[in-house]
Amino acid sequence: MNFLLINADQLRHDAVGYRGLRPVKTPNLDRLARESVDFAEAFTPLPVCSPARQSILTGLHPDSLGAQWNYDFIPTPRLDPALAWPKRLQDAGWNTGYVGSFHVIPERDARPYGYGDFVSSGEHKRLLAEKYPDAVYSGGWFGCKSPIPLEDSATHWTAGKAISLLQKYVAGDKPWHLWVDFEEPHLPCRPSAPFDGMYDPSSIEPWPGYGDLFLDKPYIHRQQTWSWDTESCSWEQDFAPMVARYFGVISQLDDAIGRILAFLRESGAYDDTLIVFTSDHGDMCGSHNMLDKHYVLYDDIIRVPLLVKKPGVAPRISREFVHNCLDVPASLPGWIGLTLPKPSHGRPLPLLPEEETGRSEIVSTSNGQQFGLYTARAIRTKRWKYVWNLTDVDELYDLEADPGEKTNLVSAPGNQELLGDLRRRLWDDLSSHGDPFTKSVWLRHQLLDGKIVPPETARKGNP
Repeated sequence: MNFLLINADQLRHDAVGYRGLRPVKTPNLDRLARESVDFAEAFTPLPVCSPARQSILTGLHPDSLGAQWNYDFIPTPRLDPALAWPKRLQDAGWNTGYVGSFHVIPERDARPYGYGDFVSSGEHKRLLAEKYPDAVYSGGWFGCKSPIPLEDSATHWTAGKAISLLQKYVAGDKPWHLWVDFEEPHLPCRPSAPFDGMYDPSSIEPWPGYGDLFLDKPYIHRQQTWSWDTESCSWEQDFAPMVARYFGVISQLDDAIGRILAFLRESGAYDDTLIVFTSDHGDMCGSHNMLDKHYVLYDDIIRVPLLVKKPGVAPRISREFVHNCLDVPASLPGWIGLTLPKPSHGRPLPLLPEEETGRSEIVSTSNGQQFGLYTARAIRTKRWKYVWNLTDVDELYDLEADPGEKTNLVSAPGNQELLGDLRRRLWDDLSSHGDPFTKSVWLRHQLLDGKIVPPETARKGNP
């Protein structure tokens, strides 16, 4: 059996057609979903690009690796290649390839981590500079229509390079693993024709989180909108056109992925290939008047798509809580007989209904980045989300009544027992994967003993 891993960058869980929540067209992913186990409750352990990729590569939580933010902001520890599971496949005689943005560590590319073939997205940037030196982009982070023809776009260039490697692998007699890491739909979104006009902004409804008043919320939430100059943006004039471009790039990405999957079908390798499709994290994309990620742990960015097509496994939709970056590596020993360098912080994904454990919560963490470091830790159950902001007021959301996470209930009467339970469970999870902040006796006192200043006291000041 072969193994194809496709990763999108900054793709929301609700911005794929098969989810049926938004008017985005993804026919190729829809078809893959009909043949896969669709994990509808998948979450990233840390919603930032490099940390998530280090996690997928090792099965270890980013915080345990010191990968608390993107290395190109403040340097992070070098990732030891011995921790990377692809090296085990390469040593076992597999053909291994990586195509796209290896946003893992600055000094090295994918080859020391077990990839015999590596095609960097930097090659595409050089192609554009040589072929389209006069290309002009407008709109800043909000994006624009791309002047680059579809065949030379990043999505379709990446798919073409992936197919070139697959042609070599399929013609051989060795099992193969290919990781295709797309840079899309990361902002700024610049769809090429015909995807640049596919969606009408006036038909796109706001996200549930749009219109947040930030009452009793951490300072950094509102400050993020000021830092991005989005505090006065409106849905109709600013965000809806941006989301239309976001959807356009997603449909363009789907078309590129469709080319890869079509080649596998035509070559006869499709039925013998394990295929995993996911994303490192989501995108605020106008929700809560924000762009990008960082500082917050809303579902907009921590919840991700995750499809697993494994030969011989019947397709279905699973509602089990899962961690994409941690649980995929944890599953590889059972799926392809791979021995991991270190035990994963995740759990094997339940492809069969009888394998589901009823996981009752999921944890995601954040350490800030662009506008200053800021630490937050979230635990989410089916109904509740509690966010521990280590240096600001905490958050508590009733996801049944408030799916947009706009009303902070951390000081609402009657929630103290619930908060105590969620705080203990959060601490236990953080401790299990070596979160560095669990080493602090002061923070243990804060979380487990309830020594946290409530918002109403913070507003009043000391008596």
